[in-house]
Amino acid sequence: MNVEDISIRRAGHPRTDAAPALAGLARAVRLAGLIGAALLCAACTVGPDFKSPDAGTPADYADRQRAPQPPVASVTQNTDPDPQWWHGFNDPVLDSLIDRAIAGNLTLRQAVLRIVAARQQARAAGARGLPQINGTGSYTYQKLGAKGILESRGIPGKIDRLGDADSPLNDIAPDAGAQASSAGKQFLDEVDKPVNLYMLGVDASWELDLFGRVRRGVEAANAQTESALEDRNDALVSLEAEVARTYATLRGAQLLDSIAREEVRVSQDTLDLTRSRQQSGLASQTDVERADAQLGAVAAQLPQFEQQAAQALNALALLLGQPPGTLDAELSSAGGVPPVPPVVPVGLPASLARRRPDIRRAEADLHAATAQVGESIAELFPDLSLTGQFGFRATQASYLTRWASHFYSVGPQVSLPIFQGGALRAQVAIAKADQAASVLNYRQTVLSALRDVDDALVRYRTDQARQATLQRVTDANARAFDLARNGWRNGLNSFIDVLDTERQLSDSRVQLAQQQVQVTTDLVALYKSLGGGWQGHEIDPARLGDAAVQTEAALLAGEGAPKREDGKDVTAPPRVIEGAPGSVR
Repeated sequence: MNVEDISIRRAGHPRTDAAPALAGLARAVRLAGLIGAALLCAACTVGPDFKSPDAGTPADYADRQRAPQPPVASVTQNTDPDPQWWHGFNDPVLDSLIDRAIAGNLTLRQAVLRIVAARQQARAAGARGLPQINGTGSYTYQKLGAKGILESRGIPGKIDRLGDADSPLNDIAPDAGAQASSAGKQFLDEVDKPVNLYMLGVDASWELDLFGRVRRGVEAANAQTESALEDRNDALVSLEAEVARTYATLRGAQLLDSIAREEVRVSQDTLDLTRSRQQSGLASQTDVERADAQLGAVAAQLPQFEQQAAQALNALALLLGQPPGTLDAELSSAGGVPPVPPVVPVGLPASLARRRPDIRRAEADLHAATAQVGESIAELFPDLSLTGQFGFRATQASYLTRWASHFYSVGPQVSLPIFQGGALRAQVAIAKADQAASVLNYRQTVLSALRDVDDALVRYRTDQARQATLQRVTDANARAFDLARNGWRNGLNSFIDVLDTERQLSDSRVQLAQQQVQVTTDLVALYKSLGGGWQGHEIDPARLGDAAVQTEAALLAGEGAPKREDGKDVTAPPRVIEGAPGSVR
């Protein structure tokens, strides 16, 4: 009796076979843990570490240096532009449209779901660095073929010789050899029979990530999530600008329509007066026909402006995620073109990298490409994992619950790439090329952003100068028309002078209205180029998950499909569900 037997019996417990096995398993687990901890302490992350690039922006915009002093369009660099820049137009209708577009635009929702997908990719990448545990279970009916193996080693012949008369076993007891031979043959028959084999257990593995392959993968996935987030912000900025531009186009079409109707009224008065004078012998039939032609030319513009207004209404409805005709009742009454504010803050070029989502996205893409270089380099190094297995195996299902049927294994596993035909180094070269391309893409994005702002500043400044000139021309044409018409009534001017000045006044009023729309859309383009509009509408990717996907799945199922005012269903995007992605304000 050994010491272990004595200690167990003194404790009042019967001796079992489980204690040594449990002790051995515990020692193996402790040893594996110590090895893993030591290796983790020595772990390093290979590959380059990401550093935010220098945008290299100039101290001032080029148009600010070339513009006349004082410039016609007043811009200031003392402050950054207001993120909610559309409030500067002081138009509550525009404010409402942009808020509703942020909540209901379907393109924006798609961008949000791409963030969800990228976030889950990052989550999956992080899971690679955690222990992987799988439950296993199996049942097999098999014949082991043990008898054949024993025959190949001459075991059956040796068993037969045990029954010989000169068998040494007979010296122990009479017929002992024959009995041993018979028992051996029975054993051979038993091991050769098919058996049922049941197994239940768990497998576990843990990649120690000595050289940072998993960590670099997580870093790249997180950067790709950031890129998807900035893609959504870019879509949001474009959406806000498109709503404002389309709204200005709508108001411009309505203004042109009202101008044309006023011109029709004036031309009709001129025609009536000409006919009256023709009946009195003071005007010719030619004058009447000319006045009638002038009236027709002005009236022919009305369908064009009506078409522009209808198309703008449909475009706004689409931007809001609604079917055509939804906004007709709300916006059909004419309103003025949103006026530009007297001073527009544009900030400094250095702040563009913080505001423009496309620059932020290019930086995130560069971060991801840099991390992928380290991930590809880590593939060249050994991969060490700790693996373990524990379970029960028996030839009868009822024996699976017995400790005597247990088995286990634990230990390290090393995988070292020896020859891959140059594939791994090729992947490193590809990753480095992608990183270099991302650097160039970042620089190109910054240059494009500077060009966008400078082009917008030039257009805004020059179009405001043209608007001021057109205003003076329109005022002069209005005075000339009044003088020509009064002179014609008094017999001082010809009727041709009246028609010419009337046509010139009509043309200048149309050009002035179109230029007002152009200046407003120029300012919208300037604000868009400055990158404002997404601040205050940020989304935390960590808070997006199954709820966002389930909400969109409900929309795909047709819940809440909108209806027209007549109650008929329409084929259109469904209504906004409270809390849906894209509705964060």
